[in-house]
Amino acid sequence: MSTQQIKLEQLGWNPWFDGLLALQGQPLESAARVAAVDREQLLLMNSTGLFRARLSGSYLHHNRRPEAFPCVGDWVCVEKGPQDEVGLIHSLLDRRTSLQRKAVGSAGEAQMIAANLDYVIIVQSCHFDFNLNRLERYLVMVMQGGAEPVILLTKTDLIEPGQLAELRSRIDNAGIVAPVLTLSTITGQGIDELKQLLVPGKTYCFVGSSGVGKSTLINALAGGSRLATQTVSASGEGRHTTVRRELLLLDNGALVIDNPGMREFGILDAADGMASGFSDITGHAAQCRYRDCSHTSEPGCAVLAALATGEINQAHYDNFLKLQSESAFYQLSHAEKRKKDRDFGKFIKSVKKDLVRE
Repeated sequence: MSTQQIKLEQLGWNPWFDGLLALQGQPLESAARVAAVDREQLLLMNSTGLFRARLSGSYLHHNRRPEAFPCVGDWVCVEKGPQDEVGLIHSLLDRRTSLQRKAVGSAGEAQMIAANLDYVIIVQSCHFDFNLNRLERYLVMVMQGGAEPVILLTKTDLIEPGQLAELRSRIDNAGIVAPVLTLSTITGQGIDELKQLLVPGKTYCFVGSSGVGKSTLINALAGGSRLATQTVSASGEGRHTTVRRELLLLDNGALVIDNPGMREFGILDAADGMASGFSDITGHAAQCRYRDCSHTSEPGCAVLAALATGEINQAHYDNFLKLQSESAFYQLSHAEKRKKDRDFGKFIKSVKKDLVRE
């Protein structure tokens, strides 16, 4: 599908964003969606096509934290005249949903992966990559951000049917209720089922480790071409090799965000995601004697009782405690960092006042 002369609704716009735009007093013509982020420039798409833009000086001055900067899938308000080669971004519309992780090597910083997603498709290979703990980690962060998770097991041609059934059984026994699809790009099994999931105007983000087949799969869905970057090349701008994440408009009208493989997926403040991702454990937790039960040693703990009878799997329980601890550590680190930011801001203001007195 060409990105020329299409409606914003085909790019994922809906009445929820109309309200946000009205609050900012901006016309509909100023709205554009982020297709890619390339250092100091962003690739945007709107009803006129694809173009590049940069953040205004005012935006950079008022927004310092990493999560405040536009990421792939965001909607922004941009100013661009007919003769301008590069647009100027003045504001970011609130995110309806998001996917983020703890920044690699950081104690309390968040890294935005993508925004305004309808579904996040968690891809794991049946052959070597399947890891239940990692799958639960992804599920927690997807549900924390508000999108719908879908599990996709790829490379089914490399294992026997009985092995595939065993993997699905492990997912069921962990209390995971997200839909599970299976697929092989070699035999074609499962591709039609995946295509039926991709609805025009909806946004899908594929996440998973390197080597699980995400790029091969997305290229197949895109008809063997990267439509967004292909359009940019045709306009004479060329492709920036540093672009990592891309929003692609498929021929059937669905929007797909491609992601590089992620070796680390650190948990942030994920209380809501924990409740949804470990519903079997949180369901038992509601029956605990103490409201602040840590589910580790307290008398009258319904979670430990279910663990003893085998209703809750030991590995599932261990991963729950690990992710819960990780989330609590992030909350503490984030609070400490915000306090340091506030203290530094007060220091700067006091220095300015002293300079004025002099």
